[in-house]
Amino acid sequence: MKMLLTLTLSLSLLFVGSIAASAQDSSTTSKIAASSSSSRKRGPVFRANKEQVNQAQAILKTRGLYNGGTTGKLDAATRAGLKDYQRAEGLKVTGTLNKSTLEKMSIELTDKQKTM
Repeated sequence: MKMLLTLTLSLSLLFVGSIAASAQDSSTTSKIAASSSSSRKRGPVFRANKEQVNQAQAILKTRGLYNGGTTGKLDAATRAGLKDYQRAEGLKVTGTLNKSTLEKMSIELTDKQKTM
């Protein structure tokens, strides 16, 4: 009986020890993954300026894809119009004024945008 109790206790301790080691390994791995992804530098973000948004809104309006005014702001109605335009022109549908959309609309890019 003593032998069975000792064997059971030993197996229990072994099992708990392996679980603790496994949990420590996974937390170390997740910390390493988190630090490597946060240290990765992201390139500059492409942003259309107010004048480019005004021009895009005017183009969307002439094509019947936008009913608002030329505010220079990427509001929900402008984004919806951009998605329709991008879909019609075979561009990636993002709802944003990215480089390819501006080029397709023949809107001039700034020098900084040309390098992106």
